[in-house]
Amino acid sequence: MSTVELETLIRKAKTALGPSLVILGHHYQPDDVLQFADLHGDSLKLARDAARSQEAQVIVFCGVHFMAETAAILAQPGQTVLLPDLKAGCPLAAMGDVADVEQAWAQLGEVIDVEQEVTPITYVNSTADVKAFCGEHGGAVCTSSNAQAILSWALAQRPRVLFIPDQHLGRNTAKRMGIPVDEMLLWNPNRSFGGHEGQALKTARVFLWRGWCTVHQRFLPEHVTAWRERMPGIRVIVHPECSMEVVDLADESGSTAYIVRRVKESPPGTQWAIGTEFNLVNRLKNEHPKKFVASLSPEPSYCRTMNLITLGKLANVLVGLLRGEMVNPVAVPPQVAHLARMALERMLEVGS
Repeated sequence: MSTVELETLIRKAKTALGPSLVILGHHYQPDDVLQFADLHGDSLKLARDAARSQEAQVIVFCGVHFMAETAAILAQPGQTVLLPDLKAGCPLAAMGDVADVEQAWAQLGEVIDVEQEVTPITYVNSTADVKAFCGEHGGAVCTSSNAQAILSWALAQRPRVLFIPDQHLGRNTAKRMGIPVDEMLLWNPNRSFGGHEGQALKTARVFLWRGWCTVHQRFLPEHVTAWRERMPGIRVIVHPECSMEVVDLADESGSTAYIVRRVKESPPGTQWAIGTEFNLVNRLKNEHPKKFVASLSPEPSYCRTMNLITLGKLANVLVGLLRGEMVNPVAVPPQVAHLARMALERMLEVGS
């Protein structure tokens, strides 16, 4: 089917399904898909939207698998969450395998009293199993919007934090809070005790999981330098999943919602080099023609798995609903969902 035919089909299906359906879309989705989202935003907003979408019988999540899992965990009884492509995963989330996390917890427990001294915090870009682990051990979930608030909450509970799975978000957030870098340890799950001796483990305040976002890892310090040389006065704003070296060189860092707000609120003529996923950067460029908006990287940095969600796949899910079929449901086992919900509810209680 042509793009026009698919768009017409999706509109008709949405009208027919009415309030029984809500479509959630992440900022990194392609524009042709995002136009059909009833609610869109970053991970924190969409987590809240999922929890508040009480009238809809079906939530279609245009994003990646961990987002659909989060929606399923927060869904009301009787609600179903569908993902247009079940292969739309997240490489970062896959780096935080729950078996490795449990092993790390056990090894830390041989050196320190983890239940009294360590709060596990997982970035929302993680599997339901890892969220459940954090829920079971008194921890919480965070997003890039509220990482500092959650980390502050965690350190008020216990003196140390195990931050999973994005090392850069954890490091940048802790550094912004005034925690020295030498009080952070990078935990390599492929090495015994994360690759550290006992004394180093006893003195660390933040244990950073060795994970990274494949999109934000591509932004480099030399990209910042090149823009400064090319356009003196340009403002560089990056996502905190970028490396510490890039964040330190940037003028600002923040979540996708923060980046959107800063560009929107800036006066005409403002120049921005943005270090985040290209679909969002390109959308901001098109929405603000009186401002200069460009990707920090010379090569567009797309999230491959976000782009697996297409008009055709969205249409396929909606046509299935019209036939009474649930295409690509995402469900979480009850016990895992219960524990993961605890971690998510702690996040929502702390807020931003």
